[in-house]
Parts: sequence; structure tokens; C-alpha cells
Amino acid sequence: MSTTKTRLAALATGVLGLAALTLGPAHAATPPAAATETVVTCGPSGLQAGLSTRLCAEVTGTTVEFYGTVGLAGPPSPGSPAPAPKELLTTLSAQVVGSTTPPDTRYRQVVFLTAPLEVRGLGGEYPCGSTVRGTFGVASYPRSASPVAHEVTLTC
Repeated sequence: MSTTKTRLAALATGVLGLAALTLGPAHAATPPAAATETVVTCGPSGLQAGLSTRLCAEVTGTTVEFYGTVGLAGPPSPGSPAPAPKELLTTLSAQVVGSTTPPDTRYRQVVFLTAPLEVRGLGGEYPCGSTVRGTFGVASYPRSASPVAHEVTLTC
């Protein structure tokens, strides 16, 4: 009986040792979740063309996508008619802080009704450790743009 117990103990020890070896490398090879995680941050809101605007950034690793949001500056007065549609000229731009390269800029015409909208279309890869500054401007005749800005620093 002692031989059977010894064989079972040796077999159990071997199985546990094999399990420990197979778990160790698989756990070590798993990439950290933070590397692929998208973080969204937004700058302060501002008033442009009589509307509330804000610039946000989605950061995934070294990729940054800036987008602007446009909404009503406040709730309409009770019983008042719905606001008329507004044609807006929007400007999104991004540049590495301290760079001499001209900013990457996108212009887009949109029509604002009453529902909040997002203006997307500006993104790219930037060097690790850099600070990227974005701006979002909204103009509607006769009001000119007064861009809002937001900066993100890429930590790698």
C-alpha cells in the first residue's frame, strides 16, 4: 500500500508542477489592458454661434482622435417655437505642442437642428510623451468662431 501512495503522491506532484509551468508563461505573455484601453477626456465648454461647444479627445495608445460637440446653450423657454436650423462651419485642428509643423485642420459644414451633434474626422498617431493640442471652432453668419481647446499628453 505504501508503494501505491508514493506513486499517487509523485503523480500529483508532477501534475501540479506541470500546471504551474503552463500557467506561468501564459500569464506573463498577456499584454496589459491599459495599452489598448481608450480614454476619453473633454475640455471646458464654450459658447460659439449661440450654441454650447466642447472639444473631446479619445486616446488609445499613441492614437488621438479629436471631436467637437455642439448643443443648445440652454433649454428653450416653455411654449416657445423650436429653434430654426443653423448652418455651421466647423473647424477641427490638432498639433503637437511646440512643433513647427502646421496644425492638421479639417473644415466641415453641418446643419444643427435641436439634437446635440458630434463633429468627427480628425485623428492620428503622435509620438510617445508628446502633448497634443486640439481646437474646435464653430461659426454661423454673422457670428465668427471662438474656438475651444483641449490638450492631451500621451504617456507610454
